Amino acid sequence: MKNIHVLIAEDEPLAREELTFLLEQEPGVSVCPGAENGHQLIELYKKHEPDVIFLDVQMPGMTGIEAAKQVMEAAYAQPPLFVFTTAYDEYALEAFEIEAVDYLLKPYEEDRFHKTIRRIRKKIAQQDGKHEKRMQPDEKPQKSKLLLDDGERMVVLSPDAIYYAVPSNRMLEIHTKDDVLESRMTLQELEEKLDGNSFFRVHRSYLVNLNYIREITPWFNGTSNITLSDKKGTSIPVSRSARKVLLKTFNY
Repeated sequence: MKNIHVLIAEDEPLAREELTFLLEQEPGVSVCPGAENGHQLIELYKKHEPDVIFLDVQMPGMTGIEAAKQVMEAAYAQPPLFVFTTAYDEYALEAFEIEAVDYLLKPYEEDRFHKTIRRIRKKIAQQDGKHEKRMQPDEKPQKSKLLLDDGERMVVLSPDAIYYAVPSNRMLEIHTKDDVLESRMTLQELEEKLDGNSFFRVHRSYLVNLNYIREITPWFNGTSNITLSDKKGTSIPVSRSARKVLLKTFNY
């Protein structure tokens, strides 16, 4: 059973304690340090990168909806699942507009809480299945050449020449064996062009050629760093959700 990391954002101590107690009774669930407001949530998300966030809709300074949107913008390879909690059901529609996995009313009913946990487990299993499917090497034929824009010119490039790509100053830096190209395309567009080749999104801001990974080093809270075999020995962060899939590609 996969261990699920959960973060609670709740400004009411009793409500936070009650939810923590319920979650700690669940097998395979780990509860991260909790947040009391939206700003704390964003910082703790970056530090712990939980799989699921239970957050109160009404919090001081920033609503749960606003905080969730900022977390989604800061998300790495896979955004977390959201479960909104509140004493009022009037926010349900707005919560589901950002694809919340569920919506819990206070005070929590155990049967309803367990239904939410089942939804979470099912959703995470589906996500893991999609990650593994994307990493199958024979799904699509590999491309031998790419045509990429580099400012005022178009460059013909072999995918094997690319070490990694990262957004920078509203451009996409494509680091190759001989040069650094600056393209107007997005990281997502490049990832789609390279579909079928040995590239993997190890972080929301990094697309890496798997053939040039020299080593994977544990970092903290389940995240890692990879070191590439380029001349600089470039170090790149790997999100926790991406790390699990990355290790599987090397049969670890």
